[in-house]
Amino acid sequence: MSLPHAILTALLEKPSSGLELTRRFDRSIGFFWSATHQQIYRELGRLEGEGLVRASGPGAGRGQRKEYEVLPAGRERLREWVGQAQDPKPIRDPLLLRLRAAAVLGVDGLGEELARHRELHRAQLAEYLEIERRDFPPERAETENRLQHMVLQAGIQLESFWLAWLDQALEQD
Repeated sequence: MSLPHAILTALLEKPSSGLELTRRFDRSIGFFWSATHQQIYRELGRLEGEGLVRASGPGAGRGQRKEYEVLPAGRERLREWVGQAQDPKPIRDPLLLRLRAAAVLGVDGLGEELARHRELHRAQLAEYLEIERRDFPPERAETENRLQHMVLQAGIQLESFWLAWLDQALEQD
């Protein structure tokens, strides 16, 4: 149910065409809520059909560039969703299950996969740190959107956790 909420949030931040929205997902929102371009376009159609967003601008006709904006009903739906209680989701990571299986099977060679995962997490952390450097410089810390920065900081801390954990796992291998 969160994809429509992610789209509503992104459009409230900045009305966008479908293409612009998919690019923004690729650069930011997709780091914590991924969606394919096809899913985004399909959901835009649903949101428009429910009267939560509207396509506007000179290209609002079929097959032309549309810019989507959130309507009051969409803003209210998002406001209701933000206020709802939701339990944390359990971790569901195939690497952890593979480690559990390796403990039973004694499979050698898992170290290469752990090292590969470590490199992927290192690269993601570097990307997050670059975004933080570029978009949230210390001199603007009080004026920037602190909640957006907190989302980024959660990603930074999560990647830092994975790096430390993978270092421990590699020592065990």
